[in-house]
Amino acid sequence: MRKVVIILTAFIFIYSCTTVPITGRKRVNLVSDSQILPSSFEMYSGFLKENKVSKNVKKTEEIKSIGKNISIAVDKFMRANGMVAEADSYKWEFNLIEDKTMNAWCLPGGKVVFYEGILPICANADGIAAVMGHEIAHAFAKHGQERMTAGYAQQLGGIAVAVATSNDDPKKQMIWNTVYGISSTVGMLKYSRVHETEADKLGMVFMIMAGYNPEEAVNVWVRMSQQGNSGVPEFLSTHPSHETRINDLKAYMPTAKLMAAKYNAK
Repeated sequence: MRKVVIILTAFIFIYSCTTVPITGRKRVNLVSDSQILPSSFEMYSGFLKENKVSKNVKKTEEIKSIGKNISIAVDKFMRANGMVAEADSYKWEFNLIEDKTMNAWCLPGGKVVFYEGILPICANADGIAAVMGHEIAHAFAKHGQERMTAGYAQQLGGIAVAVATSNDDPKKQMIWNTVYGISSTVGMLKYSRVHETEADKLGMVFMIMAGYNPEEAVNVWVRMSQQGNSGVPEFLSTHPSHETRINDLKAYMPTAKLMAAKYNAK
């Protein structure tokens, strides 16, 4: 029986393997949009109800404008490359939260939050575009769904059950924790760094597509590095080190410009 389960699991994973557009990385995703997006949208609405939306009208409008510009570029790419149904599934929304935390995130389906605390790190419109492109890239590449798939493999179906019964509040919380929580194993931590690096690359392509300066993607991480280092070794971190990100973004910039020009020409 155990052998049958192993063979069946391998079969499912092989036939669930797809390619991330632009980067070409192979991924395995067993979680469909129809399973995760309703819960994602509901959680986003719940978050906005429980947290203070920024009263800074100027910065809020800037966040929304830049988010709209980049999402339009991503939408155009998807529709030009046979991803029409996927493009239709996104419900883009951008909000600025009154919170000094240096953070931003994007839920599956295009629901984005910026915290006021990250604005000094962004410093300007291009810096906001760099962070926005990175967060949108997580949703575009379905990193959340991929993390859930990895959780499914580790927990023998627990995540699949959570998604299927997501009308139950504890199950919704489980989904949230699985997609955005931090695993206790080094293997999964490395897996997160793969996603972060890919989001850096895709985000740079997207910001260029939308007409923003990719140099600021590098400068954002230079400014972030000046905030201090937690001292956690990179191999035990969910994210690459600041220095690694800066060097990787500099190295990838010529490719990002070529990719953006190629796809904008379609």
